[in-house]
Amino acid sequence: MKWRGRRQSDNVEDRRGMSGGGKAIVGGGLIGVVILLLNMFGGENAKMLTPLLEQINQGQQTAPTEQRDLTAEEKEMGEFVKTVLADTEDIWTKIFEENNLGTYKQPVMVLFSGSVETACGGASSASGPFYCPGDQKVYMDLTFFEELRTRFGAKGGDFAIAYVIAHEVGHHVQTLLGTSAKVRQLQQTKSETEGNKLSVCLELQADFYGGLWAHYNKQYLEAGDIEEALSAAHAVGDDAIQSKMQGHVVPDSFTHGTSEQRMKWFMKGYNSGDIRLHDTFNEEL
Repeated sequence: MKWRGRRQSDNVEDRRGMSGGGKAIVGGGLIGVVILLLNMFGGENAKMLTPLLEQINQGQQTAPTEQRDLTAEEKEMGEFVKTVLADTEDIWTKIFEENNLGTYKQPVMVLFSGSVETACGGASSASGPFYCPGDQKVYMDLTFFEELRTRFGAKGGDFAIAYVIAHEVGHHVQTLLGTSAKVRQLQQTKSETEGNKLSVCLELQADFYGGLWAHYNKQYLEAGDIEEALSAAHAVGDDAIQSKMQGHVVPDSFTHGTSEQRMKWFMKGYNSGDIRLHDTFNEEL
């Protein structure tokens, strides 16, 4: 992705280099990554691993807050994600205006290391990138992407990161448009299986919005960028994760969609450039 020398967003809180300050709610290390990938990008259930997660949490120690200088690589990564966020701001402002959706309220992105406190509660880096509707902020520990590449086979590359950011901003769009609130309300009247299906539709719509953003951002894309996004989408499909981690898949437990579905909806947004085609609910249910 062509990003150097371009506008960077002012809506970034860089808390990297700060650690400690209380016990996180999610365990770290490989176990944390497993839980992360079963709940990728804001998922809701990892019941099979809950007892183990509780044991990890009980063993964590509270540490005082410390701060360190960022490395040159970390600083460059910060500049990159600020540029991607700026692109989402410009593009979603344009999409909202063109489709009479009201005023686009820009979210804030929080970069953190280790653990973080949010309006949705505490979280550790093992939570993975997530969006909190309570404070309308996207939270990211950028070390996640190395885990995604080395442990779960994603191709990597800067546009894999851009895809994740665009997906999380997609959840912000769902909050602004009222979609997320409607889904949560509807889930209260459904069985767990039916509620999971609604979660899948919500996540696939966020993938569609990520693809839609990429469509509007074509002037800055480079060869291989879309392949990097699709590789990341494939790696975080529920079927791919479950097959890798437990050797079989349980479709009723899916909360984010299969690899095929995630790639399909990203490409639908990318190829169409039409927000009116965002209805994953009627097509997938």
